[in-house]
Amino acid sequence: MKNLNYLILLLFIGNSFMVSAQSAKQKKADKLFNDLAYIEAVEVYKELIEKDHNTTYNNQKLGDSYMKLRSPENAVFYYADALKVPDISPEYYFKYAQALRGVKRYDESREWMQKYCDSNGRSAVVDEMLSKDISDFKIKEKYILEKVDFNSDYSDFGAFEKDGKIYFVSARDEGMSRKSKTYSWNGEPFLDVYQLEAGTVSPVPGDVNTMLHDGPLCISKDGKTMYFTRNNYINNKKGKPDKDKTNNLKIYCASNVNGNWENVVELPFNNDAYSVGHPAFSPDEKTLYFASGMPGGVGGSDIYKVEILGDNLFGKPVNLGDKINTSLDENFPFVTEYNVLYFSSNGHLGLGLMDIFKADLAKMEIDVENLGGPVNSNMDDFSYFQNDQNNTGYFASNRDASDDIYGFNLLKPLILKGKVTDMVNQSPIPLATVRLMDENDKQIAFLETDQDGNFQTEINRDTKYPIQAKHIKYHEKTGTVNSFNTDDKEELFYNIALSPIEDVEYLAEIDNIYFDFDKSNIRADATKELDKLVDLMKNEYPELVIEIGSHTDIRGSNQYNEALALRRATSTYEYLVSKGISPHRIQAYKGYGETKPAIACDRCTSSEHQLNRRSIFSVVKMN
Repeated sequence: MKNLNYLILLLFIGNSFMVSAQSAKQKKADKLFNDLAYIEAVEVYKELIEKDHNTTYNNQKLGDSYMKLRSPENAVFYYADALKVPDISPEYYFKYAQALRGVKRYDESREWMQKYCDSNGRSAVVDEMLSKDISDFKIKEKYILEKVDFNSDYSDFGAFEKDGKIYFVSARDEGMSRKSKTYSWNGEPFLDVYQLEAGTVSPVPGDVNTMLHDGPLCISKDGKTMYFTRNNYINNKKGKPDKDKTNNLKIYCASNVNGNWENVVELPFNNDAYSVGHPAFSPDEKTLYFASGMPGGVGGSDIYKVEILGDNLFGKPVNLGDKINTSLDENFPFVTEYNVLYFSSNGHLGLGLMDIFKADLAKMEIDVENLGGPVNSNMDDFSYFQNDQNNTGYFASNRDASDDIYGFNLLKPLILKGKVTDMVNQSPIPLATVRLMDENDKQIAFLETDQDGNFQTEINRDTKYPIQAKHIKYHEKTGTVNSFNTDDKEELFYNIALSPIEDVEYLAEIDNIYFDFDKSNIRADATKELDKLVDLMKNEYPELVIEIGSHTDIRGSNQYNEALALRRATSTYEYLVSKGISPHRIQAYKGYGETKPAIACDRCTSSEHQLNRRSIFSVVKMN
């Protein structure tokens, strides 16, 4: 009995020791996570799961850690395990949906986003994710990409081109003196600003680079001023994070002194309590755009602008509003010479994690547009820069694991130009309608030709468009515009020839030729209509051959009415010939009497009788 009690005591002590050890390991994992040491945290969380300790919680934290490490392929595995438990926080429905986008499982992502919406209520971000689809992206510009040859094995991003030099941010630690110092978040060296000149990469000279993170940056047009991002550790002297375990970002200004970036000054709207970073000039360099999580924003990190007043004086930062900013994160602004803002976001609908978007700030109504592929991927795509002089530029992506810089050549939207003409006489057709459709036969452009029959619109490259042309006097025509293999072109021409409707009255816009009772002479009102037919036959369709058919009302005998109708046809024929129409272009002129009335009636009114006394025309040959 004593031995049994002793054994039980040993088991109790052992279990207590194991529980205590696992609790200590749990604290360690959570501390690493809170200290942003995600690589180390992952390993400890995995050990805890292997010991079957607090598995739901640790699956959640593993998913969160892998998303911080930008590894959605691992995150989805652990989020899926966590979601097997009922009554989990709806927050993880959303996180799982975002991770699924990162592995291109878009349909599943929408399902979990809908579950989040049903459980947690609607929001602007959720509404956009559910109301739009990536198939709705209409990308008119085409990017030709190439990974640059100055990437390293570490993170490289934030390329900015100025005066033949390419400035960029890198964790490569080349030419620096602190190779042993690494960033616990991802295990890489801290970021510094480098420059590429004449094929050689070196740290940017001067006082920009420090012990922790530096960059990205922007440089003024005159090359004298640089704004750049760095950690705020300079202020607290010891490089320690704030109370929330975060080293926030700040923007600094440096001056170019004989090629060295010196006289570093902190911008006055920085704050130790939140990040301010990613500076970008407006086209006139009177405004600075930046990203910040300052209080009062839309949510997460937002894009702001601030007026540059000079001598390190600035106006009050202004949030760009909820058309651009979302409850999640917007970062890395860049503004072109044409006042088009490019930025990265995970709050607007994208192909994966962070996507690059653009918005024309010159327009009254801001419309945010996803750049689509190949710029955007299922991973993070960010730090867009464009050289407006030659439409080249750079952005960064971690689609191949580490952050790398990609160079691009931007092909502007292709201009589709065309002319709608008459198939018979090649004359332009004004006011014809031209419709372009997408692959689902949904109208994407409705155009109207000008007086010369021309139409024009922007289209995407590498796309096939069903096209339809119409005019009231012509038969409808359909076809396909093919914009593949147009990389060497700025314009694509597609002309359309319409076949005229074979209806003389319609083509000439004439009314019927009417006669008085028991008369065959051409009335004054009829000459006006016949003159329109003469103009049509002489000027628009010089090869047109017609036939004349004349008719009577039902009063009188059939024999008399046939003779009367023939006299009416003859006088119509003679009028046309007198106006210069060659007799061989009138194949026949016939009298039909009362056999083909316009109005069939037994006891006709006077107006009905009048409608039956007429000459009509039919087309025999158009060309």
